[in-house]
Amino acid sequence: MRTDAHVTFVQAMLLAVLQGVSELFPISSLGHTVLVPALLRWGVDEGSDSFLAFVVVLHLGTALALIVFYRDEWIRIVRALVASVVRGRFSADADERTGWLLVAGTIPVGVLGVLLESSVKKLFASPIPVSLFLFANGFVMLLGELLRRRQHRHAQSGNHYRRIDQLAPRDGVLVGFAQSLALLPGISRSGSAIVAGLLCDLRHEDAARYSFLLATPVILAASLLELPKLFAPGAHVVLVQALVGGVLAGITAYASVAFLTRWFKHNDLSPFAWYCMAAGGISFLLFATKAIA
Repeated sequence: MRTDAHVTFVQAMLLAVLQGVSELFPISSLGHTVLVPALLRWGVDEGSDSFLAFVVVLHLGTALALIVFYRDEWIRIVRALVASVVRGRFSADADERTGWLLVAGTIPVGVLGVLLESSVKKLFASPIPVSLFLFANGFVMLLGELLRRRQHRHAQSGNHYRRIDQLAPRDGVLVGFAQSLALLPGISRSGSAIVAGLLCDLRHEDAARYSFLLATPVILAASLLELPKLFAPGAHVVLVQALVGGVLAGITAYASVAFLTRWFKHNDLSPFAWYCMAAGGISFLLFATKAIA
C-alpha cells in the first residue's frame, strides 16, 4: 500500500517517527522531511495533495502529544487567561503572565507564516538550500551557547536567571520571531526558540519548556488550517496511513519531549548543533556534487 505514487507504507511510518522526533529535537522536522527521502532516493512528490495531507496529520499528532504532556499546565494557563479577560485587567499571577507571553510569541509566527508561506514552500523540493539551512541551524545554536556563556560570565554574582513568567512582553515577541525562522526548512523551531530564551536569561530547562509550550498552539493551528487537504481529490488514499502515522508521530513526540525535559536540566544544545552542522554539510556536498541524483 502506498501514500502516493512513490511512498510505501513502511516509508510513511518511518516519516511519522522522523516527524515525532525531529519536530521537538532541535534538528528541524521540515529539513529532515525534505533531506531524508532525497538522500534515500525515495522520489517523494512533496507537493502532491496526498503527501501534504499525510504531513498535516503527523503535525496534528505531534500537537496533541504536547497538549497531553503539558495538560496540567495548559489547564492552569487557559483558566488564568480567561479570568484575566473576564476581569479586564492583568494581575501578577504566574500562569496568567505565562499565558499572555505565549500569546505575544504566537503573533509573529502567525503573521510571518501568512506572508511567507507561498514563498517558503518553494524550498521544500530543493535539498541544497535545505542542507545549508540545516548547517546554519547548528551554527546558530553553537553561537547562542557561546553568547549565553559570555553573557553570564560578565554578569554580577547571584541568581541572574529568570523564570518564564518574569519575561517582559518584548521577550515573548523576540522568542516568537526566533521561532518564525522555522518557516525555513532546515531551521529548527525548538532550537531557535531555545536560543532566544537563553539570551533572555532563562535556564536551559525553562527555555525548552517555553519553546514547547509556544510551539503547541502554532503546530495545532497550522494543522487545523491545513486539514482540508485531507479531503482534496486523490488525498483520500492516505487516510489509513495518515491515521496510523499520526498516532505513531504522537507517541514518538511524547517520548521525545519527556526525554528533552530531562536532558536540558543538566545539558545544553551543543550535541544537536554539531549533528546539524555535520548532517547539513554532508548533505550539501552530496547534492552539490550530484553524488545523490
